[in-house]
Amino acid sequence: MKSPEIARRHDRITSLLASHDSLSAAALADLLSVTVQTIRSDLRMLDQEGTIRRRHGSAYLLTPGDNIGYQPRLEMSRDEKARIGEAVASIIPPGASVALGTGTTVEACARALCRHEGLTVFTNSIHAVLALHLAPRISVSLAGGAVRLRDLDFIGSESVEFFAGLRLDYAVFSVGGISPDGDLLDFNMEEVRARRAIFESARHRIVVADQSKLGRPAPHAFGTLWDAETIVSGSEMPSLMDELEQADTRFIQV
Repeated sequence: MKSPEIARRHDRITSLLASHDSLSAAALADLLSVTVQTIRSDLRMLDQEGTIRRRHGSAYLLTPGDNIGYQPRLEMSRDEKARIGEAVASIIPPGASVALGTGTTVEACARALCRHEGLTVFTNSIHAVLALHLAPRISVSLAGGAVRLRDLDFIGSESVEFFAGLRLDYAVFSVGGISPDGDLLDFNMEEVRARRAIFESARHRIVVADQSKLGRPAPHAFGTLWDAETIVSGSEMPSLMDELEQADTRFIQV
């Protein structure tokens, strides 16, 4: 387990790399006011986790066609994701029907929802099921099909069919990235189809996105921020606020 100081610094490194093609160890050391030796140690750890890659003295995030492994993502922006989860839990009342998507931010939302009684939850995430197992008087249905072992979730055709016939109160889902124009992005078409099915299953759609997602590229788009009713994020989105207000999309910064 990383110390809080190292975890915060690693979050800052990944956020900086998300907004640059690459950065040298010296540049990162200057931006974070630490020594180059400290940054080199950080980059070595992040490389071993599969979060970044090092090349010729510089570091960069994985290519847009790849996503970071689940465990490294779980460590990134942990405090921010917990705040996002608490904000989502304040929106969803006890007794509601809820679709939960995949990803570490949605897992944080599931943990926060454990205090709610009488929820009816539909999800394609095994992590979400495990997070909810102590919730009082809760009903959980899990999508079937082939398990994606790296992320412990279901994103194939069975998952799409699972959500297609549902009409729920709320849907909570994350994204692979958000373009500067507000497009919701993801890394492969199966993920896009599953997220779109979740999106269409509920009357109130909640997009959850930690700071690393804003401006992060991914190859497939499946909607825009203002298609949702609520956005919960730790990042400011000043360039997109006019469109969100015009669409009557609520933006909550945590």
